[in-house]
Amino acid sequence: MHDVIVIGARCGGAPTAMLLARKGYDVLLVDRAKVPSDIPHGHFVHRNGPARLRKWGLLDRVIDSGAPAIESSINDCGDYALCADELRVNGLAFGYAPRRYALDAILVEAAVEAGAQLRDEYTVESLTEHDDQISGICGRDRKTGTLTTERAKITVGADGRSSLVARRVHAPLYQSAPSQTFSYFSYWSGVTSTALEIYVRPEFALAAFPTNNNLFAVFVSWPSRLLPRIGGHIEAHFMQAVDCIPALSARLHNGRREERLYGALDLPNFLRKPFGPGWALVGDAGCHKDPFLALGMSDAFRDAEFLAEAIDAVLSGRATYEQAMSQFERLRNECTLPDYHRNIRLAKLEPLPPEIMKLRAAVRNDPALRREYTLANHDAVPRESFFNAETMKRLGIA
Repeated sequence: MHDVIVIGARCGGAPTAMLLARKGYDVLLVDRAKVPSDIPHGHFVHRNGPARLRKWGLLDRVIDSGAPAIESSINDCGDYALCADELRVNGLAFGYAPRRYALDAILVEAAVEAGAQLRDEYTVESLTEHDDQISGICGRDRKTGTLTTERAKITVGADGRSSLVARRVHAPLYQSAPSQTFSYFSYWSGVTSTALEIYVRPEFALAAFPTNNNLFAVFVSWPSRLLPRIGGHIEAHFMQAVDCIPALSARLHNGRREERLYGALDLPNFLRKPFGPGWALVGDAGCHKDPFLALGMSDAFRDAEFLAEAIDAVLSGRATYEQAMSQFERLRNECTLPDYHRNIRLAKLEPLPPEIMKLRAAVRNDPALRREYTLANHDAVPRESFFNAETMKRLGIA
């Protein structure tokens, strides 16, 4: 019997397996895909994500993979381009944007180095149950066709927003909202940029950044209500959005698109109950958010730490299952819910409040203020360090 089985070897599951294996537990990590492989998801790591990668000893590997440090930004909400440079916190760049095939390989390699057993190209077909609790998995090795049953004290679903684990245990939803946006994205060569670039317009938002192999990633999101109009003409509408940003358009037209357009269409917002008898959820399986603020990967790292600590407390006997897992749920929700609601609000692409527009104007001509504003606005530092009454008074914002 394993101590823990983790289903899903990406940015929620692989760190969970790694952290538990580093504590000496017997961990089986399974994934239905071949590892590593790319997936059509966003891949911007920011906030506390870079710090966690450094703490885990993996940030240098991310850098060595060819993902450049992102230390500047351009934020244009239709008023002007608000530029900020030297975006570093505690010696770390503001963000990194490794392709998923590169990052997932690093995370899985670290889990295996720590002692976790990896079984990729393995499809979990069902969960097993004993004494009214989940006791493991039944799955098929796609390479050999062999059906096997594996038992564990705790089974973790890190298997995405359509989680089999969540469906099998009927994990309750207690926060939910429909998709706010849908997105398409691709990659260009020959485009010079070292910044995270964000452009928000009434009917779309565009985010772009440098990534592995000297490529430049460009993501365009539209309100979900526009899918019937745009869905059949994605290429035209994608480039139409790009051409609304003349400075960006010129750079892309001078470069070359290297890959097809990838789409992300089903982007519901929800929190699920993240644990029950013998099972737990982490990453998108437990909480999925519209990608507008690019919260998914960094939040998955955070919640993997919370869950690994909770499972360690259970397996070491320091706490009961209910005590430790309730603490995991409480910590996740305390960290997630403010961002969850803010993200939904911003993803609606409604006009920014007048006070925010005034604030942008107030910092526009001061590089230091632009830097402070940008770091706080992207939660690289505590928001209250800049968005407080004293700062607003100093800047003349009522």
